[in-house]
Amino acid sequence: MLAAAPPAATARRADRPNLVVIVVDTLRADHVYGDRARTPNMDALARDGVRFVDTHPEAMPTIPARNSLLQGRRQFPFRRWRDYPGLIDEPGWEPLDRLSTSLTTTLRRAGYWTAYATDNPFIGFSSPYERFRASFDAFARRGGQVRGRASGVSERELRHWLHPSIENGKSRDRLKRYLSNGGYHHDETRSFAARVFGDGVALLEQGAARRPFALVLDTFQAHEPWTPPRRYLDLYGDPGYRGREPSYPYYAQARRYLRGYDRQRLVARMRALYAAEVTLTDRWLGVFLDRLRELRLDRETAIVLVGDHGYLLGDHGYTGKLGTQLHPALTRVPLTIVHPEGRRGGRVSRFPASTHDIAPTSLSLVGVRAPRSMTGADLSPVFRGRRPPRRPYAYGGYANNFYVRSGRWTLIGDNRGRRLRLYDTRADPGERRDMAGAHPAKARELYAAVLRRAGGRLPSYPER
Repeated sequence: MLAAAPPAATARRADRPNLVVIVVDTLRADHVYGDRARTPNMDALARDGVRFVDTHPEAMPTIPARNSLLQGRRQFPFRRWRDYPGLIDEPGWEPLDRLSTSLTTTLRRAGYWTAYATDNPFIGFSSPYERFRASFDAFARRGGQVRGRASGVSERELRHWLHPSIENGKSRDRLKRYLSNGGYHHDETRSFAARVFGDGVALLEQGAARRPFALVLDTFQAHEPWTPPRRYLDLYGDPGYRGREPSYPYYAQARRYLRGYDRQRLVARMRALYAAEVTLTDRWLGVFLDRLRELRLDRETAIVLVGDHGYLLGDHGYTGKLGTQLHPALTRVPLTIVHPEGRRGGRVSRFPASTHDIAPTSLSLVGVRAPRSMTGADLSPVFRGRRPPRRPYAYGGYANNFYVRSGRWTLIGDNRGRRLRLYDTRADPGERRDMAGAHPAKARELYAAVLRRAGGRLPSYPER
């Protein structure tokens, strides 16, 4: 059990601002900056800070995105990648290769007390991240998302959350473990977000006595499976729905595995389940933020809220995460940064930000020099009414696939330059009409820009 700091410890102000970085897995920007989910606590952060509404992770999914965030430099393309035991066998899934110059190690060297709270099964438990976990003054981890026991779940409960279209041996085992270790649809205090943000409160209370502190809260919700309490689900779905829940969608075209079912109805139900999980996660984020304010630390703490990637909920006919579908539903994430002095609250920036900008920006906000290895942009000039350095192309990738965005145009394709799809986002913001055939020179130009900025030919690995 983490010990709480005595109340008197909050009286002394630190010489430098504190830092809190909040990472929410599988968080679509349109559910935070739009009206698809209720997120009052994330909205409150946006009122206090600057929203970067054109943020696209340069590396995806889970582990590549976090490596990008923590190391402050590009991870894509994933050169010299190899499989690591304990991580997914997919390009980009590898431990931090420059731990000594990571965001948190840099801050610890500068005198910060550092801590990390997570239920991410890879960051928290895989052997390749053992050195990373040991690099903090305190590390709190919660299991159960993937590993853990698979007992005490009735067949009736399992079937409730497992629609026939997604039922197989793998999904049964995963969902059974998830319910056994969570089961929060009856008690939301058992949710993984509640546990992570609860650990965050305890670490915050410790950090208050050891200022300045740097705290990372990394919650795996709203990653699927989705098993929210009914009161959250009924905010978005049909209160009269009594069917089996599609809580664990395939990463595939919806028509391929929902054949013979009411596809439109089931995809709508997936959207409701996801939105409910986002609202549940926001509610427990609020518990942490309330404690930050109670300790009167909010005006001496820089706060960063970011998602690692989005999720396809029927967008372009797909569900899940697929590297071939690098559209905004998957690649656009919320990024809100709150200045420790409350500057520029409620402003919006359309600078094409990315995950590898977070480390150098965070260091700038707290007055610590960034290591030379950090090549991301420092976004802090926006708090002085200025723009960061010009970024004509925002690009990144997922496994063997890339995207590049240049304002008007978006190009998506595989790393070898095949299956190129070009979209005119001014005329077609939904990216539905492929214009590569009509504008082949533009497609070649954008692909060449990616190769030039990535340092040459992109690696392509055998599909697993």
